[in-house]
Amino acid sequence: MSSPAFKETTLRRISPRLAVSVVTFALGLTLSAGCAIDKGTALAAEFEEDWAGTPDVATIRTTKNNTLPFKGTSDGTLVVEDGTPADRVTRLAGEMREYVARHDKITGRIMADGVTCTVVADTRRTHEVLALWRSLTADTRVVNADIDDAPWKEATERWRIEVTAADATGALAVFKDMLAGGDRHQPLSGVTVLQVRGPGLFVETDFHDGFPAEAIAAYEAVLARYPVAGASLRRDAVAGSAVDIVVAKSADQDHARELARKAAPNLGAAVDVTSRSAG
Repeated sequence: MSSPAFKETTLRRISPRLAVSVVTFALGLTLSAGCAIDKGTALAAEFEEDWAGTPDVATIRTTKNNTLPFKGTSDGTLVVEDGTPADRVTRLAGEMREYVARHDKITGRIMADGVTCTVVADTRRTHEVLALWRSLTADTRVVNADIDDAPWKEATERWRIEVTAADATGALAVFKDMLAGGDRHQPLSGVTVLQVRGPGLFVETDFHDGFPAEAIAAYEAVLARYPVAGASLRRDAVAGSAVDIVVAKSADQDHARELARKAAPNLGAAVDVTSRSAG
């Protein structure tokens, strides 16, 4: 019975001021070790501080992901001033590559001339992304683009690329060029998930991140015969790709559907053609 009374008496003798000092000291040790309670917020603040005042950087954007107490991640984007030479952007990317190699919980990105790209620690992959950035910014068919590192399961080298093109013709041409090794854009090594959109067309890689050959064939078969008002060639878990094509009301809808499905026999009912009045 004496032991519990002794513990209670001892606790009562600790002054409130001392208790606060002990807690403050403990928190200070935690924060000084880089283990902030809101880790994502702290990483974002660190990124902004580290890159503040960098020449040719107009804006610094950050996001914060506080997953659990003392755990989190952050994305940091350097928005480069308009008109900055490509060589300077390349040097910034090299500095960013070294930075993310030292900060594994921070994703570093650079936005220049309408194209945003993620810079990874791997030198080879960074060089590939920079080459694609250069070709995309030089392509007059491209309005803007985003190249992001997106590993998934066993595909540790996997990119997710979204491109907006000026029109449907340009959208399909850019899509083919980026995946099929055309003269304009060199495909990235590893797996690529690609989405390209333009007025009247949306096209993306199939469910297995591959080139949607049949979906494109279906679209082109209809386009060769009838004016197409709009089309969506999207990934589908069952067929691999699903195709929705809209033709003018004056077109022979049934014939257009027949053309599309004949060009994509393995997609079956995942290919559909509808019509609408002009305007």
